[in-house]
Amino acid sequence: MNKHHIWASAFAMLALTYGGKLSAQGRLDLAGQWEFQIDRADKGTADKWYDRPLEDRILLPGSMPQRLKGDRPSVETQWTGSLYDSSYFYNPYMEKYRREENFKLPFFLTPNRHYVGTAWYRRMVEVPADWKNRRVVLYLERPHIETELWVNGKKVGGDNSLCVPHCYDVTDFVKSGENALALRVSNRIDGVCVGADSHSVTDQTQGNWNGVVGRMELRSTPLLYAEDIQVYPNIHDRTATVRIRLKLHRGKGRPDAEVKLSAKSFNTDVVHEIPVVSRRVKLKKGQAEVEVVLDMGEKMQLWDEFNPALYELTAEVSSEYGTDKQTRAFGMREFKIDGKMFYMNGRLIQLRGTVENCDFPLTGYAPMDEESWERVFRICRSYGLNHMRFHSFCPPEAAFAAADRVGFYLQPEGPSWPNHGVKLGNGMYIDRYLMEETQRMNKAYGNYASFCMMACGNEPAGNWVAWVSDFVDYWKKTDSRHVYTGASVGGGWAWQPKSMYHVKAGVRGLDEWRRRAPESMSDFRAKIDTVSVPFVSHETGQWCVFPNFDEISKYTGVNKAKNFEIFRDILNDNHMGGMAHKFMMASGKLQTLCYKHEIERTLRTPDYAGFQLLALNDYSGQGTALVGLTDVFFDEKEYCSPEDFREFCSPTVLLARIPKFTYWNRDAFTAAVEVAHYGKAVIRDAEVSYRICDKYGKTYTEGTLYNGDVALGNNIGLGSVMVSLDKIDVPRQMVFEVMLKGTYDLDGRKEEVRSRNHWDFWVYPQTTLDDLACMDTGDVYITDTLDKQAEEVLKAGGKVLVAAAGKITYGKDIVQQFTPVFWNTSWFKMRPPHTTGLYIESNHPLFRNFPTDYYSDMQWWDLVNRKQVMQFTEFPADFQPIVQSIDTWFLSRKIGMLFEANVAGGRLMMTTMPLDADSGVPVIAQMRKAVIAYMQSDDFRPQYTVDLQHVKDLFTKEAPKVNMYTNDSPDELKPKLNTKK
Repeated sequence: MNKHHIWASAFAMLALTYGGKLSAQGRLDLAGQWEFQIDRADKGTADKWYDRPLEDRILLPGSMPQRLKGDRPSVETQWTGSLYDSSYFYNPYMEKYRREENFKLPFFLTPNRHYVGTAWYRRMVEVPADWKNRRVVLYLERPHIETELWVNGKKVGGDNSLCVPHCYDVTDFVKSGENALALRVSNRIDGVCVGADSHSVTDQTQGNWNGVVGRMELRSTPLLYAEDIQVYPNIHDRTATVRIRLKLHRGKGRPDAEVKLSAKSFNTDVVHEIPVVSRRVKLKKGQAEVEVVLDMGEKMQLWDEFNPALYELTAEVSSEYGTDKQTRAFGMREFKIDGKMFYMNGRLIQLRGTVENCDFPLTGYAPMDEESWERVFRICRSYGLNHMRFHSFCPPEAAFAAADRVGFYLQPEGPSWPNHGVKLGNGMYIDRYLMEETQRMNKAYGNYASFCMMACGNEPAGNWVAWVSDFVDYWKKTDSRHVYTGASVGGGWAWQPKSMYHVKAGVRGLDEWRRRAPESMSDFRAKIDTVSVPFVSHETGQWCVFPNFDEISKYTGVNKAKNFEIFRDILNDNHMGGMAHKFMMASGKLQTLCYKHEIERTLRTPDYAGFQLLALNDYSGQGTALVGLTDVFFDEKEYCSPEDFREFCSPTVLLARIPKFTYWNRDAFTAAVEVAHYGKAVIRDAEVSYRICDKYGKTYTEGTLYNGDVALGNNIGLGSVMVSLDKIDVPRQMVFEVMLKGTYDLDGRKEEVRSRNHWDFWVYPQTTLDDLACMDTGDVYITDTLDKQAEEVLKAGGKVLVAAAGKITYGKDIVQQFTPVFWNTSWFKMRPPHTTGLYIESNHPLFRNFPTDYYSDMQWWDLVNRKQVMQFTEFPADFQPIVQSIDTWFLSRKIGMLFEANVAGGRLMMTTMPLDADSGVPVIAQMRKAVIAYMQSDDFRPQYTVDLQHVKDLFTKEAPKVNMYTNDSPDELKPKLNTKK
């Protein structure tokens, strides 16, 4: 018996073992083992692979990487996506990671296997005899990317959607009994050129995989069936208009059909049933369209984020060919725009969103089950969010169904970032493909209540404004269930005059913190005053945190965190491996602070329709962008809980306009309190109170700010506070806390409402400034450089303070700002800032006179922002500074702003923080006082000994420039794309 006969015999058994069971709805599950063969040379069609057994086996649904099919990645792998940082390919340090036995990538996660090209999948299927004279369809929920199908050796056709199932009518190709299905799948992007960095296809995110995931079924229906069913709710008329397109297979005959429709609520405590409505329909030329209006009645239940009530429509189409029964879920809701804001069912709302970037490390593709998506949406809800944008991809149906149940507003997008390698509006194939894809998306998912918004994709290039204008015009006329913007774009992109709302950057961030000390007075109103439609911020935040290397063990699936392993090696090689967790926690606290103040600034802005965080979770690609409050798996990080985040990101957020966060005790603390309230309803009988306490909870003053109702909206004033600080006679961290309690009156049902927010501030005694003027520095020699006298003092066993702000050369190329790295330094070519905050030895005795935690909080701005760091590369391996700047994880240089050491027989304290005696700045004055007081105490006993020459080098040595080896992605790393079709 030859090999082919053996495989044929084996697959006769597999057809019985894995063929699935015929359900009552006429479905044959095709999950299981399939024949498989890689077609590198694209010879399968010519050699008729569809008509013979294949050489390998694979389990479907699944992807090639998931089933360990394809090639092990190497330095020769041609990735789908731009690699803007080519230093990996030339940097001598990275040579060990370019070796085949130790291959690791810093750009994104490293897959187990990688393959771009054609692969074949084949199996034998037993078609039931009672399917004769019925329509039969092959349903493939999510192939990637292009498919072609042969049945019993005959070609059925091809499909290439990235967003919706590939469905093949195989009625005329199958027979009762055994049938051979052969599927050719290509994941090359030249045929479907949406842009190599589109999240629907790129290796930066899910990965460019080959295979089929989700449901795989043969489906049987009557020859006359409902080809499309769409539901259009009208909450004002209390009706739901159902439009059904009927179709007769092969289009023969003029039969009559009876359409019966009914609906029933299914996820609420109150069951609401809509009586059956029937219509007789006569088909013409094998098709007909019927419109039926369902009266939802007085008991109609509305869908929104607070009460996601859903209905299931049942449609039965009966004819001489049998009965086609289908169901659709829908919600009675109206998502509309009025002026510059969004309204859900007539109630004012604001979007608090995140972007889903298609990062799914375990599988390498988006979840196909509702449970996984429900988990993600509920986690997002726990962080106060109500909205999700999908960056240049459309999720599977499970996401819409889960969002419907949770009450989450979605913005799916066409699967394109038409910028890198492809352009929009220039006559390329993408122009037609993107419109067709959004049409398919709307047909497949348009009934879902959570599908509220749509864009064509992300940040296009080309003659794109004209194209997206036509796109928006088309959709405004076609479907009023959703609202439309042309594309989600950055701040440098043009305005889109036809868009119903804008998703745009340029009105976000904390840029002012580069120039002036933090405050919470400002907002963004000046930047959006002239915008006449809703403005939603594009990819807000992007504040980075140091990697959590404990996370590496979680990557148990298709993609491995080899990038994290590289970053861990770099940290270890720079003798700081033990600092990893501390760096993560300290940078995370600063990250959270930045998110708090950026979001609060947005909420303080009149008529700001909402924000979309670049991501609540980390982003694994584009150099590795650790911008999340959760890791990529949506698991909580240690430094910020959902409860913490909801203080400043929730339906009801208390806000305070505070002019500054550091004070002399001669000053008065002032705050104007307001609220941004986008909850269920007006808050009745609200009581708003405040208190000022120290960080340990000791109350200094408290009171009531407001009693009364709180309407929907923002900029609602609740009162102001002015408190003298003269009773605080020692340096102290204080807390301003505001609390609200009240009730919703929901149709006579009372529901309690509570909200809390707080802001830390710091108070220093005015005596500090007076003390400095006459302070006896005793035996401490103070200088701004390591001059001759300083050396002599050290050699004599004395004490030296070098206040070297602005004098350092070794480390001067490292740009430090108060705010952390944006996105990451690899993707943006070492664009500053280069640091992610400070790690502070807060238990050090120096800080007895300077209140601080282990991370850089607001009081550090005067000491840190745009100030120099020192580089300690040549210092002893175990040396650690007292105030350590956390470098970009791509380099992890040992750097800092304050250290002490035994040098040349004496004791040295050195800092690049400003310590001017006459600065008049409370923080600087208090830090100077604290440093000198510490150096005069018995506690001044440095742990480390440092060579005098290494200290001198800080003033003379220059580090070699960081070589990125290119200003752009080299041509040899860019994909060669055929953009015409």
